[in-house]
Amino acid sequence: MASTTYPVDHPLDPLAPSEIEAVREILEGRTEFSERTRYVEIALDEPPKAELRRYETDGDDPDRRARVVVRDKENRATYEGIVSLTDDAVVSWQYLPDAQPRMIGEEFDQVEAVVKNHDEFRAAVEKRGADPDLTIVSGWSAGADFVPDGIDSSRRLVHGIAWAKADESERGANGYNRPLSGIHVWVDMDDMVVLEVVDTGVTNPNVVDNMDTYHYRAENRELRDDLKPYNVVQPEGPSWEVDGREIRWQKWRMRVGFNHREGLVLHDIGYEDEDGTIRSIIDRASFPEVATPYTDPDPDHYWRMPFDVGEFGLGRLANSLTEGCDCLGYMHYFDGIVNDPDGEPAVIENAICLHEEDHGLLWKHHDWREGDDEVRRNRRLVVSFIPTIGNYDFGFYWYFYQDGSVEAEVRLTGCNATGVMPPGETESGFAEMIGPDHKSMLHQHVFTCRLDFAVDGNENSVRQVDLETVPYGPEGYDADPHQEPDRQRPNRYGNAAYANRQTYETESAAGANTNSQTGRYWEIVNENVRNAKTDQPVGYRLRQKSGDNTVFAPQPGSSAAKRLGLAEKHLWVTQHDDDEILPAGDYPNQNPGGEGLPAWVEQDRDVRNEDVVVWYNMIGTHVCAPEDWPILPAKMLSFKLEPVHFFEENPAIDVPPEHAIKDVEKWKTENQRSMLHEDDCSSHDDDCSSH
Repeated sequence: MASTTYPVDHPLDPLAPSEIEAVREILEGRTEFSERTRYVEIALDEPPKAELRRYETDGDDPDRRARVVVRDKENRATYEGIVSLTDDAVVSWQYLPDAQPRMIGEEFDQVEAVVKNHDEFRAAVEKRGADPDLTIVSGWSAGADFVPDGIDSSRRLVHGIAWAKADESERGANGYNRPLSGIHVWVDMDDMVVLEVVDTGVTNPNVVDNMDTYHYRAENRELRDDLKPYNVVQPEGPSWEVDGREIRWQKWRMRVGFNHREGLVLHDIGYEDEDGTIRSIIDRASFPEVATPYTDPDPDHYWRMPFDVGEFGLGRLANSLTEGCDCLGYMHYFDGIVNDPDGEPAVIENAICLHEEDHGLLWKHHDWREGDDEVRRNRRLVVSFIPTIGNYDFGFYWYFYQDGSVEAEVRLTGCNATGVMPPGETESGFAEMIGPDHKSMLHQHVFTCRLDFAVDGNENSVRQVDLETVPYGPEGYDADPHQEPDRQRPNRYGNAAYANRQTYETESAAGANTNSQTGRYWEIVNENVRNAKTDQPVGYRLRQKSGDNTVFAPQPGSSAAKRLGLAEKHLWVTQHDDDEILPAGDYPNQNPGGEGLPAWVEQDRDVRNEDVVVWYNMIGTHVCAPEDWPILPAKMLSFKLEPVHFFEENPAIDVPPEHAIKDVEKWKTENQRSMLHEDDCSSHDDDCSSH
């Protein structure tokens, strides 16, 4: 039975399990389905922004609708529709002749089973010295340009690749130690049959004996014994309040959403002003696409470029997070509600974690004249979720700070996809060696964030800011002191530089790549609202924070560039459109490209003093090393949004010092035995034992 513990109190709340059941019943009562029809997605169709504004001002409830995607496997057809829960009706239903929806959960298991039982596959595995029954098979997206000539590319395809475990005692992911490079299996997922097995040749004739086993589970490793417990204790509870899916933390306000594709979505991010007014900053924030193009030209790997949102679905692959492991401290969890292939509701428990954490120094000054210190600790609110896409695990974190800033961070971990080298050979450049006969291919991770800004209202502009230096002028350096600069010599002393601001006017002119040489960042400002103290437009600054944001490697005209054209720039700006959410297009699976963000900007709409959306790409290039194996230590990419003329002074000036909210000395005595010296304990055993 579906849970009934998920109330719907707001138009942006995700569908409850009972609503998913109702959608399926409405649809099946009005639409003919074959017996082999599978539900890819039943999710909230978010109300248009205009309807949300009417709800906020007048209390008018928008129509409660669901977006539905199904695949009729018997008739090889994809359908998309809108179902109204308010009116108990099918609003629209259309056949999409060229659309291949993303893979669904059961297909991964079915692909592995059908491939492992195929005679040609088994023979190819045995040629590499492995047992076919001990293989693991992953279904990778087929792409659009590298399908074998004899296969009809209009079929629902998946590209199967495999690894092998050394013996029956090895579990699951241990198979990643032994890639079965050279084996490519093409499967029709509608009929679930192998269409073709391509064997490009044996690179290593005995992957079991020639390649080492690396373990990562605690049960297989000798663990260090010098680590003491670290406890995060909040005896009086957290500083946040949760009402349904609304979060209130100090002066921050936001709503938590969730869907199949993007996973975690944040709505209505705002900050409470001194008079209690909630000042809007962002209407909607999410990561609507994640893609991983491989840059190794090796014939076994050049084709890889999965779209983790459009081809697999981040939300559906979300982990159930574990207290003390994925999150530490006092937690609140939100479940993720999705559907299974039968159209039944499925609950991902603890899909989203909410907690607070200490983040070092917030601000400090030591006044040597007075001999005193004012110090504040930096506490931040964390909202996170972690999906696993095959071999990779991605942690998505949103941090909210007491100084009014926001940070979006992605942590990459899990197991690298790897390849085999001929025995005794090494490689560097297109791939890097991580062990004997074992390489990890160079690849890029593209994380696209969509930020629907509303800085003190929806009429916003975007400015590119670069450090500009000033030439000396015709007479060069002037050593005479205290002379005024003039038109001919604006930089008399050789020190002058300034922040050059360029305001984007249209979509075609907007956007650029990051530039560390000029310290490039962007300001999203409201030119109609001015700071009362500085008379400057209120705004927020967007800048790269952690990790190198590298250029997109694929060459223009390549399959990767056509399908992932959204990665050509680190930042794009578009005029808001309710239908423009997914920057690689609604159905990138097996799509040749050209849809989504690159097509939208061809409209060349105005983006100055408009309702604008900023798209920011973080592109991490992974050059692997042995230290990244067998589990990748979390690699971090992040950007930060910082207030600029949004406040009239440091908004964290009123954060209380630690001694104002707790008895620091008492806490040290009662909770941190390490504060006491060993010789103190020897003479006060009773006291120490009680502490």
